[in-house]
Amino acid sequence: MTETLTIKQLAFTCPLPVPAHDRIVLGHGSGGRLSADLLRDVFLQRFSNPVLDRLDDQAVFPIGGAHVAFTTDSFVVQPLFFPGGDIGSLAVHGTVNDLAMAGATPLYISAAFIVEEGLPIGMLRRVADSMANAAEAAGVMIVTGDTKVVERGKGDGVFITTTGIGIVPPGIRMSASEVQPGDIVILSGYIGDHGIAILSSREGLQFDTTILSDSAPLHGLVASMLAASTGIRCMRDPTRGGLSSTLNEIATASGVGIEVVEHKIPVRDEVRGACELLGLDPMYVANEGKLVAVVAPEAAEAVLDAMRNHPLGADAAMIGMAVRDDPGLVTMKTAFGSTRIVDLLPGDQLPRIC
Repeated sequence: MTETLTIKQLAFTCPLPVPAHDRIVLGHGSGGRLSADLLRDVFLQRFSNPVLDRLDDQAVFPIGGAHVAFTTDSFVVQPLFFPGGDIGSLAVHGTVNDLAMAGATPLYISAAFIVEEGLPIGMLRRVADSMANAAEAAGVMIVTGDTKVVERGKGDGVFITTTGIGIVPPGIRMSASEVQPGDIVILSGYIGDHGIAILSSREGLQFDTTILSDSAPLHGLVASMLAASTGIRCMRDPTRGGLSSTLNEIATASGVGIEVVEHKIPVRDEVRGACELLGLDPMYVANEGKLVAVVAPEAAEAVLDAMRNHPLGADAAMIGMAVRDDPGLVTMKTAFGSTRIVDLLPGDQLPRIC
């Protein structure tokens, strides 16, 4: 790839944290090892219950004969507007996708806004317009919310917190704990687009080809997959921490090993070139319109065909499988024929990415 790069001053944080922390650092929000430590040491010790302890992207529980999917998320992305999206559409897509990863039909969203004093009202209107358009396109309604204003310099424009509710169809049960040795790992398309789009916009990097965020609602793709087969064990969207964190979460929850093959993982030339130039690994770069599905081997071809027949899964690929060896570990067969461990990121390559 030929690229023209302008670097003002890259504000990267060191990926190697000190061994122990008595205060929050940016890496605690990375979706990597520090996030997992924070979840285990602070929240799970206090909030543990059978629903939460599944540690899926959403909670699924019965109410009145129906199985309800319930999720909450916060969006602190900087800049607020970036190539391919903005914080408003991102908030809707992220909420819809967390519900969709349980096979749920998303229905309703609440939205809370923390707005910084001094933000132009015209900019807030743009965010709200984008959010409304994304909700309409996804077939969900924003039905309640809240607004707070904080002093100038304490809010970075606007933060958005959402909660989403959906219904899981009868007979659908998916969780990372369901994965078994021999299951096939399928990725819905190219990784790293969102993270590099954010970085290029944030830091003023210029490439020959504009890299766009992949932010998109995935429930339509999921519906096509479920119509093709009931053999889907679990689905996750690889957002913070990228594909690496998602695979590690699945391996840990299921107690299996996961082996992936490097050359089968789709990465755009532009993204790969940008990562090489900036010292990043695409496996750890965030996505907002991709999913990972772990599927029973007899269902893999049917699910893959269904994905490739949907616009958001046209570049889907089988990238690996669950194995009995090395439980809880993710390994990659590299292009050089060697095998390396794909571990959780210790810190935060790209903070404030979603």
